[in-house]
Amino acid sequence: MNRTRIVVVAASVLAVLTVIAAVVPAGTVLVADDTDTDQRYLTVPVSEGSTVALEYTHSVERSRVYEAYAVRGETLEMTRAEFESYGWGFPSAANVTIENGTFVYSPDRTAAAVLTVSPGRIAGHTLHVDDRSYDLVSVTDAQSVDLHVVHRTLLATMIESIYE
Repeated sequence: MNRTRIVVVAASVLAVLTVIAAVVPAGTVLVADDTDTDQRYLTVPVSEGSTVALEYTHSVERSRVYEAYAVRGETLEMTRAEFESYGWGFPSAANVTIENGTFVYSPDRTAAAVLTVSPGRIAGHTLHVDDRSYDLVSVTDAQSVDLHVVHRTLLATMIESIYE
């Protein structure tokens, strides 16, 4: 086999592998991007039904708030909210129960493709993804972030791992 033929075969194989990597699914991730610049702060593996939650201190009431979402395809579906007192922004007309002294709200499964969060130093926003927790304030330097679910291909995963 001559040298030119070897180069052509190698290039063809590389092209086929690249196309395959570009279409083969490699997984789903929750991404936290800067709302204004799209700078990526966090990429966390998730799967269908994974729990994504925000926990913080309410700015006016100074009480704990916990909002839970489930990954459903490419959306985050709100499944539960917990709060310790009523205040600005809480669902006053919603069907709320009390569990161990905490108000619990189970919404009508509202879903969002993007969840925008403005982590605050006083609020101390923490992001929980299944059994992992992230201090959103320190990870983002208190910048506004968009949380969203992304299905990645094998090629996108390989390229991202090179630049991490």
